[in-house]
Amino acid sequence: MPNQAATRKDARRRQLFCTAETLVREGGFAALTMQALAGRAQVSVGTLYRYFKNKDELSVAVFTQATERELQALRACAEQPSTVQKRLQKMVVVFAERAQSAPVLARALIAEPVDPEVDKARLVYRRHYADIFQKLLREGMENKELPQQSVALTATAIVGAIAEAVAGPLSAPIAEAQLPQQLAMLVLRACGGVGGEGG
Repeated sequence: MPNQAATRKDARRRQLFCTAETLVREGGFAALTMQALAGRAQVSVGTLYRYFKNKDELSVAVFTQATERELQALRACAEQPSTVQKRLQKMVVVFAERAQSAPVLARALIAEPVDPEVDKARLVYRRHYADIFQKLLREGMENKELPQQSVALTATAIVGAIAEAVAGPLSAPIAEAQLPQQLAMLVLRACGGVGGEGG
């Protein structure tokens, strides 16, 4: 049987973690301070340090869990039984629609100025996003749906374009009508899909 004290501690940690993510959803990582979390959770700041070593650890954990959910959504699109071009389009549409449904969180994950530890995690996950696109691009080249190209360069450019379009500092408002569909068409053209070889 699990130790009851440990079980209670795990439950409290999960509760605090959910409250921390709620703060980020509402105000970005700037809103996630130990004082704000303690106030929202109605505990002392000292109590928080029983569960999280420091704010950096907490912020990275919130970032990682939220970003893993987004990656899982894209992987599900990438694994659907369809053409490469349709899967690419679906991935971009789903990513943009999810960003539009939670714009503050999307900006926090993608573009908000953050502490160095969160920024390091952001770079790691950008590579994970690019890896998903690279795999699809290779498949598209192999089955002649897409023209030959540098998959590393194209995938990196796609990730950057999506990030800038949905949440970057130069982007149009995240709620812009038809953004997901227009962004999907842009990505397909960039990799030689729509209007290109294999289109």
